[in-house]
Amino acid sequence: MKAGADVKAGFRGRVSASLPDFPWDTLAGAKAAAAAHPGGIVDLSVGTPVDPVPALIRDALAAGSGFPGYPTTIGTVELRRAAASSLARRHGVTGLDESGILPVIGTKEAIAGLTSLLGIGAGDTVVIPEVAYPTYEVSALLAGANAVRADSTLQLGPSAPALMFINSPSNPTGKVLGVDHLRKVVGWARERGTVLVSDECYLGLCWDDEALSILDPRVCDGDHTGLLAVHSLSKISNLASYRAGFLAGDPELIGELLAVRKHAGLMVPFPVQTAMTAALDDDAHVDEQRERYRARREILLGAVTAAGFRVDDSEAGLYLWATRDEPCRDTVAWLAERGILAAPGDFYGPAGVRHVRMALTATDERIAAARDRLSA
Repeated sequence: MKAGADVKAGFRGRVSASLPDFPWDTLAGAKAAAAAHPGGIVDLSVGTPVDPVPALIRDALAAGSGFPGYPTTIGTVELRRAAASSLARRHGVTGLDESGILPVIGTKEAIAGLTSLLGIGAGDTVVIPEVAYPTYEVSALLAGANAVRADSTLQLGPSAPALMFINSPSNPTGKVLGVDHLRKVVGWARERGTVLVSDECYLGLCWDDEALSILDPRVCDGDHTGLLAVHSLSKISNLASYRAGFLAGDPELIGELLAVRKHAGLMVPFPVQTAMTAALDDDAHVDEQRERYRARREILLGAVTAAGFRVDDSEAGLYLWATRDEPCRDTVAWLAERGILAAPGDFYGPAGVRHVRMALTATDERIAAARDRLSA
């Protein structure tokens, strides 16, 4: 028994010990304080959709539910063509067909495993934004690679990282990278043989600026070599529970990921594929959802600024990147006293320690409640 116990002890925690604490676990106290408010909690700490799944998507899910066999890892031709077509219609991407599309089981899981699946590991460097969605760092750590934070290629000098994550519009800041910036990053990565992964999950939610895909010909001159774009249907189609996303870009990189994912049995369920196809073929529900978020943003932005906050960036996406010029945990506590829960900026890296992230993903009633409490 002792030998078996020693083996278990040797493995237990080996991977998890290399990872940071799960950020939202540290919000338990603030969440309890906010929940104690007489009017109930207004939870603006997570970007979880609250609006209905459109009927056309639910109908497509039901229609696909009778398929008894295994789905394919590559996905149906219909899904891949719908994804490529949606990028062309909605975001001006050209030169992309089904060979450059790979459906994934939620983009968080895809990002977390991407570094490993590309064969990047110990001794390699992965670049992530200075203020970043935590899963980029997790992706590097799970692969045993070294994560380096940088917002400018000038900060990296002559180094040649194996992979670079960029995120525009950004989570959490809502910052949009302009065409000149994106072109410089693409050129810099190509000179060094660096795989460039652009998380574009908020590309369809722009308020004060135009956001471009890394696959836009204005950015890459129509050449997708070395480029991968990450797209999610969680926000624009309210499909967070479906775990519906896809990768787009360089067919050679897509083919490498496909080969590994086939061995690992990573397949998007067939009914979800039929639902994704319907969602990608329809733009009307995307436009309707965008307008819901636009209205909520106007209400919350006015209330936050009137309450003395400064809102930085936030020209796109589902969040206000707000500060009272104090430590972020103090701001979280101040908001919790008013029944509002926000995400502290330190979730997203050392550069975020004086900001909080406030999500627009709450019902109209809860957004109005936040406005009233901030005004009071």
